[in-house]
Amino acid sequence: MKTKKIVIHIDELIKQENISLRELGRQADIQISALSPFVNGKKQRIDLGHLKRIAEALDINDMNEIISIEDNEENA
Repeated sequence: MKTKKIVIHIDELIKQENISLRELGRQADIQISALSPFVNGKKQRIDLGHLKRIAEALDINDMNEIISIEDNEENA
């Protein structure tokens, strides 16, 4: 059975918007210490409130732009 992993695309989004992680944190009112583990790939759980505020800050209507479920290559 293939396992899945959750991927949070904050790094791609800040590059696309040409803003820093610090600026995203400021706009979304989220501490950078809560955002940086997602960029580093060290965290897969995200608070729904944070998800909502990131979407509002970046004017995103489709959560698939922020988060996706993908095959876990490590367990393939």
